[in-house]
Amino acid sequence: MLRRLLIGFGLLEIVKPEPVIAACERIGLRNPGEPQPRPLALAGARLEGLVFVWLLVRGRQGSTLVSGLLGLAGLTLVLVPRPIIDLSQHLVYANTDDLELQPWVEPAARLLGVLYLTVTLLSRSTNEESAIEEGESEIAESSGRPPLPAR
Repeated sequence: MLRRLLIGFGLLEIVKPEPVIAACERIGLRNPGEPQPRPLALAGARLEGLVFVWLLVRGRQGSTLVSGLLGLAGLTLVLVPRPIIDLSQHLVYANTDDLELQPWVEPAARLLGVLYLTVTLLSRSTNEESAIEEGESEIAESSGRPPLPAR
């Protein structure tokens, strides 16, 4: 269920990133009408959505490099969110000096890190489950019993 929700979120972020960005600005900024997004802001949001969908659908058949980078970003956000917040603001907005952050931006960034780690872990569990199912099927075929139903 969680995997499907995250895939849906990723698809939304790919197709229509503007509402996602606007919601993040309303949550994280005291002056959400002031940001001047750079042209790459939409591309970055779409890339994040693409990474979510790709990892959750393909699992380990996807890139372990991408999975590792997402996990590293998640761990960094959980442990030391401030440098990542500052870096992302400079990458996404042209007027970073004008932005007034809400006091809960750091806890929200930590939650984003947890989300990244969750996607990384769910992508790994996809392959483990399919490997278990393949193993059960092979055992059933060799013993002459019908395979167990999929979970």
